[in-house]
Amino acid sequence: MNQDIFVVIEHLRGQVSDISYIMLAAARALAQSQGGRVLGILLGHNAQGLAKNLAADQVLYLDHPSLADFTSDAYQRALASLITEQAPRAVFFGNTSIGADLASFLSAHLELPLLHACHSVTSEGKLISQICGGKIMTESDLANTMTLVTMIPGGFKSEEGQSEKPPEVTSMTTPALENLRVTLKEYIEPEVGDVDISKEPILIAVGRGIQNQDNIELAEGLAKALDGVVCASRPVVDQGWLPSTRLVGKSGKKVKPEIYLTLGISGAPEHIEGIVDSKLIIAINTDPSAPIFDVAQYGVEIDLFDLVEALTEKVGQAKG
Repeated sequence: MNQDIFVVIEHLRGQVSDISYIMLAAARALAQSQGGRVLGILLGHNAQGLAKNLAADQVLYLDHPSLADFTSDAYQRALASLITEQAPRAVFFGNTSIGADLASFLSAHLELPLLHACHSVTSEGKLISQICGGKIMTESDLANTMTLVTMIPGGFKSEEGQSEKPPEVTSMTTPALENLRVTLKEYIEPEVGDVDISKEPILIAVGRGIQNQDNIELAEGLAKALDGVVCASRPVVDQGWLPSTRLVGKSGKKVKPEIYLTLGISGAPEHIEGIVDSKLIIAINTDPSAPIFDVAQYGVEIDLFDLVEALTEKVGQAKG
């Protein structure tokens, strides 16, 4: 086993996912304490160009038509072969549907320890992870053997994992990828409808704390006063109070507004993943230990119903 840190690069439709850059930043912090290098692991087909701005010392590239888009069988086989042969100190995966699929399989198949939901890395090389929806933080050391790690957003910015200098790309031998049980037939884009919250500069986000559908009107009033748009966390969309086009988070949209104002959102990792690149996050919540306060620049511990109407009125007065 060497001291190198591997990062499995996620990409979709020709674009590197933000979680990949976040993992590269975390891997760099870990490598500095371990004395190893950061290596990006890129699986694809005619996809070498995706490596151009990865902040890695080297990128190991596996090219095969079956790796063009993610399928569990092909990616699992390719990664199992590569990490067994290379024996790095740790391998980072995104805490996403793709990363969870790969990390759980490889952990069981190769009998490797798996550290889940890592948020950040200390200067001493300790990994900080979230449990219980982010209300408890744990501190862990790497195991004495190769360790698999799934990463969540929040501790690093995506730009920290990007570089203007392209890394060295080394083509690796791809193992036989025959008789795959799962293949991709077609990629279907959902129809565009409603507003595109990913392009809005001001977002008012409502969560479980809004209590019922009728209270969405309060958020809409504040959004109108601020020239913004209402969006939501998963519980609100699951109730049907807002359409899925307004969902922010891992299973919804990733947003980068100038202002992201949350009303009654606790800040589960799945939601935080979609907002980490917001320029200004303001949190309103009655729970002082809510994880949303860990990523917000400003926050107030108050019942949203005691604040929103007054805030809307003040904004209206300020605008004249």
